Amino acid sequence: QLQLVESGGGLVQPGGSLRLSCAASGATLDAYAIGWFRQAPGKEREGVSWINSNGLTFYANSVKARFTISRDNAKNTVYLQMNRLNPEDTAVYYCAARPRTVVDAWTDQRRYGVWGQGTQVTVSS
Repeated sequence: QLQLVESGGGLVQPGGSLRLSCAASGATLDAYAIGWFRQAPGKEREGVSWINSNGLTFYANSVKARFTISRDNAKNTVYLQMNRLNPEDTAVYYCAARPRTVVDAWTDQRRYGVWGQGTQVTVSS
């Protein structure tokens, strides 16, 4: 059974960078598309980025040109490189998996059957 574990969160100053990792176990990631989501205090969880098994990617408008999603199937891991962070990026970040055959909008959270526990990202001076 697929399990996901996020890591790499922390406290960073505005303008700084972090790289989040989403490590999978129990199954190989190449059968799944992976999404990154985040939830800020008092706000709904929102989609950040997505990558499918072929490397196709999508980004929320708020993170385009600052965040880069990638995957290393050999390591069974998906990464989210976050640059030029600002306080509005403060949130708990989650990765989630859905079967690669699902074609619904990548932001539809109902289609993701496996979620990690989340990692906190705090952007503050």
